[in-house]
Amino acid sequence: MCGRFAQYSSRDEYFDALGLKPDEITFDPEPIGRFNVAPGTKVLLLSEREDALHLDPVFWGYGPEWWDKQPLINARGETAASGRMFKPLWNHGRAIVPADGWFEWQKEGGKKQPFFIYHRKKQPLFFAAIGKQPYGQDHGKEGFVIVTSSSNQGMVDIHDRRPLVIAADAVREWLSADTSPERAEEIAHDAAIPEKEFTWHPVSKAVGNIHNQGKELIEQLHEATD
Repeated sequence: MCGRFAQYSSRDEYFDALGLKPDEITFDPEPIGRFNVAPGTKVLLLSEREDALHLDPVFWGYGPEWWDKQPLINARGETAASGRMFKPLWNHGRAIVPADGWFEWQKEGGKKQPFFIYHRKKQPLFFAAIGKQPYGQDHGKEGFVIVTSSSNQGMVDIHDRRPLVIAADAVREWLSADTSPERAEEIAHDAAIPEKEFTWHPVSKAVGNIHNQGKELIEQLHEATD
């Protein structure tokens, strides 16, 4: 986790969930409509700079010049604040990915079945993220990664890692430049949405193809497919 997610609601719906006012950021009633967001694409990312909130398209992946492998897409929340790769991003590049859910694949015999995971009340989700600031500029493959946490309290039957989903009322503090790295660690621990708040169902294996983007990708699958 996290290798695929959905970001299909409108900006209005995400910002309403955060309690933002129209004069704080540009609202838009049109659905974003991305049901199969993949790494290596640009994702709408919420951040704060110059004391204002911004929503920018940012490359999902992080690979600095000295990194000779594929860009990383996730960072473990337990070590991101202290590791060589991610500490600078944790200190100065905290962001949020507004989302509606994410996909995980569970092994069933010799096959893998995808599941869509989302809030039980279908509320918007806010994934903790870190990356290269300022997000209003193109930094090539130095984009952002999604912060993950352990799924050892109810979701391990699908995957042992999940995105770190922050409660809506803690998002502004997470993003604030005035929030210390140490306080950000506390937020990541104390304001994370627990596993019990999520539910999931099997979906079509068509989600495995990034060219498929329709709403049918998140619909519940009632019969097994090959």
